[in-house]
Amino acid sequence: MTVWVVVVAAGGGSRFGALKQFAEIGGRALVEWSVDTARSVADGVVLVLPEDVVHARPQPSHGADIVVAGGPTRSASVSRGLDMVPREADVIVIHDGARPLASSALFRAVIEAVVAGASAAVPGLAVADTVKRVDGDGVVVETVERDALVTVQTPQAFRSEVLRRAHAAGGDATDDAALVEAQGATVRVVPGEWRNMKVTTPADLDMARTLTGA
Repeated sequence: MTVWVVVVAAGGGSRFGALKQFAEIGGRALVEWSVDTARSVADGVVLVLPEDVVHARPQPSHGADIVVAGGPTRSASVSRGLDMVPREADVIVIHDGARPLASSALFRAVIEAVVAGASAAVPGLAVADTVKRVDGDGVVVETVERDALVTVQTPQAFRSEVLRRAHAAGGDATDDAALVEAQGATVRVVPGEWRNMKVTTPADLDMARTLTGA
C-alpha cells in the first residue's frame, strides 16, 4: 500500500515565543527530526510551514518532497497538505512537527492498524493522574473515571478516502481523528510512547534535548 505523511508545522509559536519548528535539537530543526522519521515509513512526505515563512523567502525542504503554506487553523493547514498528497495514496499519516521524538516503530504501528482494516489509528497513553471536571468558577463538579480515558498523540494514520471525506465536510478540531469520528468512522488506539512529547515551551525543548542527549 502507498503511504504518504503530512508533517504539520504551520504554527506561529505564540506559547514558545518563536517559531519552535525551527528550534534545533542536536543541530537539526524540530521539523527535520519529524520528516526524517516519517521518511522511514513513507513513499512521500509533505511539510506544511507557516504561510508567511513560505512566501517571504524560498524555504529549504527540510527533507520533505513537497513544502506547502499552511492556513489560519490547524485543520486548514492539514487540508492544504492533504491537497498535495497524490490521489493514489492508500494510507495518509498526519504528524505534528512539534513531536520530534516519535519513533519509526510508532509510525509503523498506526499504519499497520489501518492496513489491517481500521479506518484510522492513533497512539494513546493511559491517563495516570486523577481527572476532575470543574465549572467556570473552578469548583469541582465531578471526578471523572479515568480507566477508559487516554491522551492522544500523533502520528495518526487514516485510510485516504476516510480522511479526505472528513476534511471535505469542513469543521475544525485539535486532531484529525476528531474530524473522522464526526463522520462516524471507527478510530483504533495503539499504545503511544512517553518519549513522544509535544514541544510547546522552551522547557519542553530542553527536555527533548535531554532525552536525545543532544
